[in-house]
Order: sequence, then C-alpha cells, then structure tokens
Amino acid sequence: MKILISLFFLFSISLCAQITGVVTDSLSGKPIPYVNIWVENENIGSTSEEDGSFVIYTSGKSVQLLFSALGFEKKTVSLTEAKIVRLKPIEYQLQEVLISNRLQTKEVEIGKTNSVIRQAFDYGPRIDTKFFPYLPEYKKTKFIKQVRIDTDSKIENALIKIHLYEVNDEGFPGKEIIERALFVTIKKGTQTHKIDVSKYNLTVPKKGIFIGVEKLIIESNKVEKAITDSNTKTTKTVRTYYPYVLYNYIERPFLFTFVGGKWIKQTHQNEDGVEEKKRMYEPSINLILTN
Repeated sequence: MKILISLFFLFSISLCAQITGVVTDSLSGKPIPYVNIWVENENIGSTSEEDGSFVIYTSGKSVQLLFSALGFEKKTVSLTEAKIVRLKPIEYQLQEVLISNRLQTKEVEIGKTNSVIRQAFDYGPRIDTKFFPYLPEYKKTKFIKQVRIDTDSKIENALIKIHLYEVNDEGFPGKEIIERALFVTIKKGTQTHKIDVSKYNLTVPKKGIFIGVEKLIIESNKVEKAITDSNTKTTKTVRTYYPYVLYNYIERPFLFTFVGGKWIKQTHQNEDGVEEKKRMYEPSINLILTN
C-alpha cells in the first residue's frame, strides 16, 4: 500500500516589494506565457501568466530577476527594468527527422522504486528531475512511449510543464530534447498521469536522460485559504499552488534541481571526496518503453 503525506515548505521571509511586469518576445512583441522567474540569490520565484504578465515579491535584498523559458535565451534584469522584459528567441537548426518502423507490440516500464511512502511538497517554480541511465537491454524496446507522473491535486485542470533533457559533458541536465514546451493538464485527485510522447520518436540516449517537472505559479493553479491564529487572533491568507507532484524517498547518488536560474546538484561525499548514495526525495516519474 502506498502512503501519501503532504508536506509544506514554509519560508519566514519578510517580503517588502512587489514587482509587476510582462515578458514578451523581442522579435514579434508577443507575450510569452509560463516563463520561469526567480529573484537572484533568494528562494523566491514566480511564473508569467498566459498573457505574459507576472507578479513577484522580493525581500528588498536582491536587485535582479532571472528569466528562463524554453526556446529563449536566459536573461537577468534589474528590478527597475522589469516592467517590460524582452527575451530573445533561440534559433534552432532543423535536424533531419528519421522515421523508424515502430511495432509497439511490447512495452516495459522503467524507473519503478521500492518506496512505499510518497510525499507531496508545496514549493516555487523550480524544476525537479529524475535521471534514467541507459541500459543495453533497452535495445529491444528503445522508443519512449509515455512519461508517467504521480500527482495530487485539489482542483481540476491544474497545469504543469514537463521537460526532457540530454546529459551534458559535466553530467548535468543539458539541452532539451523536445524543442517545445510540454504542458500537462492534471485532473483532481491522487493519480498517475500518462503523457504520450510517442509522436516525437524519442529513444533513451546512451548517456541517459533527465525527466523534469516544473510547477507553475499561476492564478489558475492557485487556491487561497484564510487561517486565523488562535493565540494572536490574526488572520492571514495562505496561497497553495496545485498540482503537487508526488516524491519517493529513496537512495540516490545525486539529484538535480533547477532553482534560482541555475542547476543545483544535490549529492553527498565521504571523507575521501567520493560521491556516495544517500536518501533523497525524488519525483515519482516512470517511463514506458516500446519497440
């Protein structure tokens, strides 16, 4: 039996400044939705809305915002220049598409764990990843058919973003394999969502693949609740953004998280400086491979 626990990360940050603006394409002038936005050197983030508009709060200590979106160059701007932020599109060189004969008569699921406790966290617009190494037996079922993600949501039609990354020369998540954003609408309740990616003709690269999930801090994902302190009798509004992605607590040598505009590697080293496995919270993501 799987046990579900919801945990909340509460940050005691005194927010004193509200920054509002809009993110647009520097060439077309069109708004860019769902841009990942962070306050530099602080654990404060937000996401642009469908019309490109955004609201983010700062503690007043930082003076810059970091903007990141698939298909556009990353950009850092000062708070005073954030009213209109123009991101430059990345020019992709079209690659030759090879059509392979897929039989789809056999399927195998990879990424299963023995963890019986799944936990849900409430956090900002970071990207958490799960790494899938390449194994020789994948030759028999080399195509990625589905990405499966375990979620928990209290609202209907919550939205999240899925990322698929190559492994770069340093072992970090590198270039995105699909050069377009993959948005997934999440139904209410606790369930496994199956995202069909078969049309992209993907295979597991020899270096392995990172699957990332990004939480969107947008109005349609938000639920507000008024909570009154029984001692002080003061009432405050608590904002929660759905959906939650469920996490397994298992042993891993490393995990990668995109936060604050950069990739952070979570790892543990022994006294000799050698990386060792330790128990970490890893997003509950599995892949379905087919032939």
